[in-house]
Order: sequence, then structure tokens, then C-alpha cells
Amino acid sequence: MEDHPRTCCSPPRAGDDDVSRTARPTSERTRPGTAAPGRARVVVLPPDGAADAEFLMGTEDAVADPADLEGPVRRVSVARFAIATTAVTNADFDRFVEETGHVTTAERFGDSLVFAGRITSDRPHLVVATAPWWRVVPGACWRHPEGPDSNLDGRDDHPVVHVSHLDATAYCEWIGGRLPTEEEWEFAARGGLVQRHFPWGDEFEPGGVPAMNVFEGSFPYGPTTSVGTVPVDAFAPNGYGLFNTTGNVWEWTASPFSPADPRPVLRGGSYLCHASYCRRYRTSARIANTADTSTGHSGFRIAYR
Repeated sequence: MEDHPRTCCSPPRAGDDDVSRTARPTSERTRPGTAAPGRARVVVLPPDGAADAEFLMGTEDAVADPADLEGPVRRVSVARFAIATTAVTNADFDRFVEETGHVTTAERFGDSLVFAGRITSDRPHLVVATAPWWRVVPGACWRHPEGPDSNLDGRDDHPVVHVSHLDATAYCEWIGGRLPTEEEWEFAARGGLVQRHFPWGDEFEPGGVPAMNVFEGSFPYGPTTSVGTVPVDAFAPNGYGLFNTTGNVWEWTASPFSPADPRPVLRGGSYLCHASYCRRYRTSARIANTADTSTGHSGFRIAYR
């Protein structure tokens, strides 16, 4: 599979030419949450009942990588839509699989991409050459996020991961929804704020208190806290009631990256985003990946029209 630029935060599914063999130690992360398993609550936007709304999309800030095409800032209109306040959880996805027998892309390929610090075995794994903190782990999938020796115990309310764009689309069709467009996603993620970096404003940690789940410490091999997903409602919601629209997991959208690049866009950043590397934990940040790629830090939320 062709190696694309701009995917070091979320590398594409690749062949053996892109990997080498080694292993890294494991770290675990847990954090209590309050989300009860079940279909996510949705909010209807715009919040004033209007048929549509305009907002300023994108950024021209110097922290953005020009290759990510976040700019220029442009006025965009979105028609009335509904969107889930949280990402789809493991419990949600489990019901989908139980009812439909869906087999994910990762399960069909037999492997998925796992952050080195999350691997739970001492076995060597293939390394992604362009992003060596990623490992190709046989048996890794949504049920076994760190490999076949791992499970979902205590993570029912965490976002489902190791789901490709194909899997996310199948889930949305089953539940009667769809993936949000990139414009809808950003409108909802901003929570009514205009041209702010984060869903709550411009301060990275308001009052010195973390407001999202991102990498802390020296990226990628020197974390000062455990690394991984947290419950879908682990932090305060934005002004529209959406949780974790930055950090935790990248979220698939229905939109292509550009007219010249049809790969679907992911938004929001993840628990691996860090100021020293990419700063893609912002409401305007975006990447793309192949529709068959699955990783341990990518999930999705549902929209409805």
C-alpha cells in the first residue's frame, strides 16, 4: 500500500517494506468515567433551531502544519443536523457486532496498529518505519486493543478503537445514522466559540488543569502518565454538550481530505498528540488515512440528518 504524507499521527495500513522488528515496554492507563453503556445522546445543531448556520472554519495559525490544509479560514454554512455527544463506545460496538455478526477490517487482515507503549506482550512486533512508535500487532482488534493478550475489562465506556472507516460506516448504517461531514464535525466541536484552539478557549490547560486526554511527558517514549483511552465523557463537555472533541481518539468523518486526495478525514486528535510533535489536539486539526486502516487511537461518533 502506498505510504502517504501527513499520516505520522495515524499511519496507513502497510506492507512489510514499511516495517522492521523490535519491541517496546508496556504501560497501562485507566481513569474513572461516568458514561453508562448505551446508545449515545445526541444534540441538534444549530442550537437556536435555525435551518442552517455559518461559522469560520479552519485556521491560519502558525502551529498548523501547512500540509494538513487547515487553512485558509473560510466562512462555511452547515444545514441542521444531529450529532452524538460522545464517541461510540466499546459497549455500543459490541451490541452492533452481536446483532449483525460484523467482522472488522482489523479482524479480516489479522492485525492492527498499536502504540508501542500499549503493547501487553514481550513478543517482537513489526515496526512502522515512518513512525517507529507504532507496531503492527497480530490479533489486535477492537476486542483486543493491545493484542490477543488484552481485553476490554473496565473499558465498556471507552471509545471503540481499531475500527476502520469501513467499519464506522457499517455501524452508522446499522443504527440509522451516518458519519458527520468534516464541516459538521468542526461546527459541533467548536461548541459555539469562534476561532479558538480548543473547545473551551485558547488556554491549553485552564487553571493548570488538564481538559483533554493527550500525551504528557516526552513524546513518544517518556510519558509521565499512563497512555491510552479514557471514558468518552471523562472531561467537561463543550458549549454544545459534546465530550472529547479534542484528544482521546481521532474520529472518522465522511469527507475526503482534498479534491486531489480522496482518503477520508479524521478529526480531533488523540491521546498521542503532543506539543513537541504535531499539536493536532485542536478543533481545526485534521489528518487523512486510508479507509481500511485501523489503529489503537481512532474511533468515531455518529451524526443524523
